[in-house]
Amino acid sequence: MNLTLWIAAGLLAAVALVGGVSKTFVPRERLAAAHGGGWTGDVGDGFVRTLGILELLAAAGLVLPAVTGIAPVLVPVTAGAWVLLMTGASITHGRRGERAFVALNLVYLALALVVAVGRFGPGSF
Repeated sequence: MNLTLWIAAGLLAAVALVGGVSKTFVPRERLAAAHGGGWTGDVGDGFVRTLGILELLAAAGLVLPAVTGIAPVLVPVTAGAWVLLMTGASITHGRRGERAFVALNLVYLALALVVAVGRFGPGSF
């Protein structure tokens, strides 16, 4: 159980890191031109950058508290926040008719839910 939760948290952290770096440092116009990034053309730079920073924080929050032993309760809290973020992402892509991205976001949501429930419950630190 512990290994499964570590793997799920690590995968989510990698996804969050890649998404966070791209949303924080890649120009919005370039993101809007990318496949699945059209939604960024409908919002402001500040919103996209804020999401990117939140994703970077999520990447850290899914792994670092457990690794350092400092406030490990932040791992399931972060996973719960990721569930909310992926809910919003699924709705956004759904409104745009991007079904493949909805499915992908739901996979990430399910992984985050496993981490949140597992780390709050039987696999807590």
